[in-house]
Amino acid sequence: MLYIAYLDEFGHIGPYVSHDHPSHKTHPVFGLGGIVLPHGQVRCFATYFFQLKNRLLEFELKKSGKHPAKWEKKGAALYTLQNVQKYPELRKATFRLLNRITKAGGFVFYVGFEKRRDLVRHDSKNIYYAALREAIKRLDQECEAKNDQFLLMLDQQEKNVMRTEIVETAALSMFGEEPRKTLIEPPIQAESHLYQNLQCADWICGIVGRMAHYKFEPEQKKDLEVFDRYFKDRLERVSRRSSLRSTK
Repeated sequence: MLYIAYLDEFGHIGPYVSHDHPSHKTHPVFGLGGIVLPHGQVRCFATYFFQLKNRLLEFELKKSGKHPAKWEKKGAALYTLQNVQKYPELRKATFRLLNRITKAGGFVFYVGFEKRRDLVRHDSKNIYYAALREAIKRLDQECEAKNDQFLLMLDQQEKNVMRTEIVETAALSMFGEEPRKTLIEPPIQAESHLYQNLQCADWICGIVGRMAHYKFEPEQKKDLEVFDRYFKDRLERVSRRSSLRSTK
């Protein structure tokens, strides 16, 4: 079986010191996450997500004036604390979406790292590449165990240099000392507003990012407990090889 993995970023790639630091207070975690689908289900699932998104966000879509195939709602903007608490239809739509991933024979995947709170040693690029290597390793292990293969699609990075380095990082993983043999090509990078399944990956990251923040700062972010309450168990049931790694 060939699987297509759609991954986006969650958390924040920049330095983090504390929740009340004047400059570096965005998020204590960075990671990659999304969905993994059998290749034969890719088009069908994209259609399902497209229709669900259009129904759920019909008012915003019409207000945007854009064609539905080119309009997206970012996961971080959709899965706010206020939206999750206020709109049960958002929670119900998310539950249906997670069930549909399983029904398609796919799964949710994410890997994230708590960042070291050291401004001098912080390197955003290295953090991204570490997350990418770890994601490739875990997906390779999942596929190798079942004699499957996978192709990786990432949300496109803005900087040309980083896009090249992402491909180089993946190539080294594929053909290094411990080759990741089930990855058939280096990652394909695409603009998420044109790919429904990448948008779905971004929605997953919107949830995981809030859960990760609560996990590593439960006292400072007590209000984010609501994400654990509604989504944690459901995500764990549909996820494989996924975790949030602490620096401790």
